[in-house]
Amino acid sequence: MKKVIAILSTLDTKGTETGFLRDQIRELGCDPLVIDIGVVGTPGIEAEITRAEVADLGGISLEELLINPTREKAGPVMVQGATKLLLARIEAGTVHGVLGLGGTQGTTSSCDVMAMLPYGFPKIMVSTLASGDTSNFVGIKDITMMFSVSDILGLNPVTRKILGNAAAAACGMAQSSSSLTVEKTEKPLIGISNLGVLTRGTIEAMKYFEERGYEVIVFHAVGSGGRAMEQMMKEGIIGAVFDYAMGEIADDVWDVLRAGGPERLTVAGKLGLPQVLCPGGAEHLGILVEHNVVPEAYKNHKYVFHSPAVFVPRLNAEEMVLVADDICKRLQHTKGNAVFMLPKQGVGTYSTPGSVLHDPVADEAFFARLREKLPDTIELVERDTYAEDPVFVKEAVDRLIALIEG
Repeated sequence: MKKVIAILSTLDTKGTETGFLRDQIRELGCDPLVIDIGVVGTPGIEAEITRAEVADLGGISLEELLINPTREKAGPVMVQGATKLLLARIEAGTVHGVLGLGGTQGTTSSCDVMAMLPYGFPKIMVSTLASGDTSNFVGIKDITMMFSVSDILGLNPVTRKILGNAAAAACGMAQSSSSLTVEKTEKPLIGISNLGVLTRGTIEAMKYFEERGYEVIVFHAVGSGGRAMEQMMKEGIIGAVFDYAMGEIADDVWDVLRAGGPERLTVAGKLGLPQVLCPGGAEHLGILVEHNVVPEAYKNHKYVFHSPAVFVPRLNAEEMVLVADDICKRLQHTKGNAVFMLPKQGVGTYSTPGSVLHDPVADEAFFARLREKLPDTIELVERDTYAEDPVFVKEAVDRLIALIEG
């Protein structure tokens, strides 16, 4: 059976370009499925799935949307309809990849649809916005962004080549024999959150889990990583978690680089998944700055530059208490099946004794607040060592496996 590539496009403004893309997909041996997510205007080509069909699936007829039409009203309807359509066909095995075309509106709508599709399913977005900050479009899903270079408005030597590349990429992804499948066994896939200040410890944890027959998936805890880990918990991909890095919580309190969002650190508890926690990297912030420029607000703090553009200030005792309060508030959802590991000699490379961000007074304020406010449903284990100590890491691994197998 030929692979089917769905194309998300507004055919009133991108009919010619979509037609060319459809031809390219056919030449590559796949079948195109054009889905019109436009509302106003006249489609430039005929779609396999019309805008009227998409609107009906979204819950409002096209005729109703065309009464005083607005993007605010029409966009969510077309996104919902296209999402419902694609999920059904993915489940049935009749669509094998999706490719979107768009400027501002088309990129937003297409990526909103792609964000609802399963991890591993091929998703490519050809966009005029792909050379800038794409975080609002990609979010925590595996969306491949391709910069269109020119506006997607008419065919020319550049757009023909870019669209040809996009078609080849989509068809190639769809033809891949690899798949994302996680078998339900007594040994679930384990999620690990990690930061650069914990990488040596994470490597140790990976080794110990592997020795015990477990497979792990590591997430860079810079905001998107933690959220992706928790989304995979919701989707049943991850069945247990070693939440080793909590810099996303500290950054969320100050709304800076690694902010994990309000749901971070709540999902495993709500789902009742086995979890071992460690406040790795929670003693400092990550702040984007001009290269090697210290922000005025942090000149009285200890600090280091993680890279020329990432400034890392050490939080003081008062600030550490605020982080502890936030951690404990989020963990109120955890009603058991959890262990909190506290390494009293440093929660990351920067804050161990003799290191640039070492501050035992701030650490003790942090630890004292955690002892005071951590929910009684979570076992607290304190060790007089540092977060990357192999002995500490092995105990954390052993405790998580005990929760899983107990």
